[in-house]
Amino acid sequence: MALTGLQIYKLLPRTNCGDCDFPTCMAFAMQVTAKKVSLDKCPHISDESTAKLAEASAPPMKLVSIGSKNKLDIGRETVLFRHKEKFHNPTGIAVLVEDSLTGEELNKEINSINRLKFERVGEEIGINLVALRHNSAGGKEFASLAEKITGETALSLILICQDPSVMEPALKAVGRERPLIYSANKDNYEKMAALAKNYNCPLAVSAGSLEELADLTQDIKKLGVDDLVLDPEAGDTGSALECLTKLRRLAVEKVFRPLGYPTIMFTSNDDPFQEIMQASTYICKYANIVVMKSKQTWQFLPLLTVRQNIYTDPQVPNAVEAKLYEIGTVTPASPVIVTTNFSLTYFTVESEVENSKIPSCISVVGTEGMGVLNAFAGDKWSAEKIAKTLEKQKVREKVNHNTIIIPGLVAVFRAELIDEYGWNVLVGPEEAARLPSFLKNEWKLNNKQ
Repeated sequence: MALTGLQIYKLLPRTNCGDCDFPTCMAFAMQVTAKKVSLDKCPHISDESTAKLAEASAPPMKLVSIGSKNKLDIGRETVLFRHKEKFHNPTGIAVLVEDSLTGEELNKEINSINRLKFERVGEEIGINLVALRHNSAGGKEFASLAEKITGETALSLILICQDPSVMEPALKAVGRERPLIYSANKDNYEKMAALAKNYNCPLAVSAGSLEELADLTQDIKKLGVDDLVLDPEAGDTGSALECLTKLRRLAVEKVFRPLGYPTIMFTSNDDPFQEIMQASTYICKYANIVVMKSKQTWQFLPLLTVRQNIYTDPQVPNAVEAKLYEIGTVTPASPVIVTTNFSLTYFTVESEVENSKIPSCISVVGTEGMGVLNAFAGDKWSAEKIAKTLEKQKVREKVNHNTIIIPGLVAVFRAELIDEYGWNVLVGPEEAARLPSFLKNEWKLNNKQ
């Protein structure tokens, strides 16, 4: 059982020294019991107290690392709902590769996998893992395939095989890369645990019920392996969602240590659209790894976008720095476009300006990370704030004209910017997608005049 804040406080030095960055030992104890700070933040705690408090200070869900080149951390989640804190370690997305592929087919598959990365709102997003599944190859062939994938991708590996005699040669070949071993079950867990321990690799545990999963994790932990990933072997999406929710609740609310591990789920739907919906459901609630059957590029951008959105901190504005950005080779005659510092707004505007092929300046106004309409409704930007930002950014020294382009959604700013601050104002489109045609037509027409 987890200790209460008062029980933790009694084991602390109780000097209220403040070296932990909290004003009192009681305040620190309450943060420890809430799983919001680790016990090692107190520099004066005794070894005896540390041992007694180990369970209370440990996160409710184990952190598991997969791979070595591009290590993937999963787990260590502390809440059911992200508005209470946030989700910490983004879901790892894997693509499934069968061991029956021929050399040419495998090369094509690897090339396709290596292209599954994109840039969105200034961040590169992509898949994390390749899951190699054993169907027919012998131990030597399976090991060779694992080595080829490891050598030709920068992604971490999941080895899917429940036969220890086939798994061991693969681990001899790629065990140094710390692949995830999938999986241990009630029939093979002793041999699989021995392999995981010998090669220092994380181990997936699969069972058809939560009770059996809990028993297996305890048995495997006694064998010296604690880097575990759980597969509840749920059937349809609804059953899987129920299992994942129960696992998360037992881990973070009940602090039930036998099930306090990250989870892995496999998509099962053959329809590519339904598969994306299934995978998105697992990302939201609450899989730590999702293994996909399909490898079509169009499927992964929406899926990765879902993950990117879910794993942002809802309490921190998603904002870019408020400054003057130059897109392309800017000249004194380049247009000046005004927008807010909400990341999605800025990067959408930036991409459309790049599409226009017209070098431009983008003047980003600080709006506390709010978009155009939200900032206007929340009184976070105004004509006065735009004018002060343009002055601070020395826009008049950058260009040889006096014209700025403001979003069409805040056309109401135009009159004040002209009358009070002396700018010539063009009201741009309401949608960023229309910026290229606006710049090619309206802006050039204005310049001619």
